[in-house]
Amino acid sequence: MLSHLSIQNFTLVETLDLDLKAGMTVITGETGAGKSVLLEALGQALGDRADASRVRHGCDRANIAATFELDANPRAQRWLANTDLAQPDNPSECLLRRTVTREGRSKAYINGHPATLAQLRELGDMLMDIHSQHEHQSLLIKDNHRRLLDEYAGNGALAQAVKEAYQVWHEHACAMQHRRDNADEVNARYQLVHYQVEELEQLNIQSGEIESLEQEQRELTSAEDLLQASAQALAICSDDEHGLHTGLSRALQLLRKLNDKPAALNEAEQLLSEAQIQLEEAQHSLEHFGDSFNLDPERLTWVDERLSSIYEVARKHRVAPEELAQLHSSLAQELGNLGGGDEQLEAMAREVEQLEQGYRSKAEELSAKRLKAATALSKKVNAHLKSLAMEHARLTVDCKPRHERPSAHGLEDIELLISTNPGQPPAALAKVASGGELSRVSLAIQVVAAERSAIASLVFDEVDVGIGGATADTVGRLLRQLASRGQILCVTHLAQVASKGHQHLRVAKTSSSKSAETALIELEGNAKVEELARMLGGATITEQSRAHAQQMLGDAAQA
Repeated sequence: MLSHLSIQNFTLVETLDLDLKAGMTVITGETGAGKSVLLEALGQALGDRADASRVRHGCDRANIAATFELDANPRAQRWLANTDLAQPDNPSECLLRRTVTREGRSKAYINGHPATLAQLRELGDMLMDIHSQHEHQSLLIKDNHRRLLDEYAGNGALAQAVKEAYQVWHEHACAMQHRRDNADEVNARYQLVHYQVEELEQLNIQSGEIESLEQEQRELTSAEDLLQASAQALAICSDDEHGLHTGLSRALQLLRKLNDKPAALNEAEQLLSEAQIQLEEAQHSLEHFGDSFNLDPERLTWVDERLSSIYEVARKHRVAPEELAQLHSSLAQELGNLGGGDEQLEAMAREVEQLEQGYRSKAEELSAKRLKAATALSKKVNAHLKSLAMEHARLTVDCKPRHERPSAHGLEDIELLISTNPGQPPAALAKVASGGELSRVSLAIQVVAAERSAIASLVFDEVDVGIGGATADTVGRLLRQLASRGQILCVTHLAQVASKGHQHLRVAKTSSSKSAETALIELEGNAKVEELARMLGGATITEQSRAHAQQMLGDAAQA
């Protein structure tokens, strides 16, 4: 439950620190005083979109902090533990904080840790359930009827599983139908890919082959030049009369005859000796190259033809020669997917049938739970409608089967139908219910839904619009009854509802020529009586209205 709310510089509130209690807390005040400020601030703390216009005029930022007690909310405690956002020393308490700047930027914190807006919303959905005064309008949208029934029945996980099973089945069924409808195109594609794969298989390119062939082609093309150059180099080295070897030998003989040579001549002799050794090794290499090199014109022709074939196929497929191996692999895979003909279609059909069976199995389970919940929901709502001065109204949750045209939402269309007069057949809400009736139907549904809610804190924002008198008194009793299992926050303009609150907060607005400010004041004793008398009698409070207010409070305390 919400135990404390702190608001700073938000709309007309400069500073507000409010302790909240279990049971039913009512919030009242004159029109325009800002009764919804509390709920708007709560919305920011629970992850609503940041609204820079809500920052108090003249201030840089608004700050909202909400403290929740989680003793009765193990789901929220598990979520905090799993996200490492729990308070180690006090896991049963949670502090949400939100700041909004004048520029529209905002920051969120959970137990002092920075948090995303998505995290704030996800946790917020586990902490509070807010029912709006405009919620009855959503009853006119048929899709909301299914959502409402599934929420009441606790079908969330199963409904999601049905949706996912349908999507997988539908995807495979469309793929099979596409294959069937485009059989001629598929066959034509199969023939083309089959030819391309055979061509690449016959080409049979090996890893690294292209680089090796190109190197060999360069060598074979320049073979004659290589042989001629190596022969000439060998002749220069080994000529008996003018060759390099002969010249080196003569130079060494001259130096070796000298005695007492200076260091420079000794060094020269050493270098020439080393050069003679290297020259001999070079001659051996040249001789070996000339003896081993095989000038093979036929080999050159074969290499040229092989490379030409590879280049031609690469051009045909508009890829680099080095990419042909990868192309072969991808085309072979496509060929496998295209192949099979009737056999593959039969396999696809079997898979689609299995997926449909899986979907229908889940959907039938969902249908059974919906039918059971529809009976219970309509029975409870009708009981509340009777107490809300709609004695002859009968709400029906119609689950119309659609076995031949299943959807992602299941095997039935769900619609709320109502009959407001005896003998009148049920019809769509929009065609039968007036605005006031629709508001009461919505309230009855919200109360029933709240009975099943796992959330301890429920907020009702002027859901009593359009009712009064004894019906308003009944609404107050219903909300007080709900408060026995947790916490109810209720913004109301009806004294009959306000009198049922365990805690009463009054919104007061003060204005001057320079500014306006809203404050929430907790009322006790005579202050409660005065506020209820104001709500009953308007601007002029009489002893009669005070007596009536006193009686309301006495009746509520005895209930």
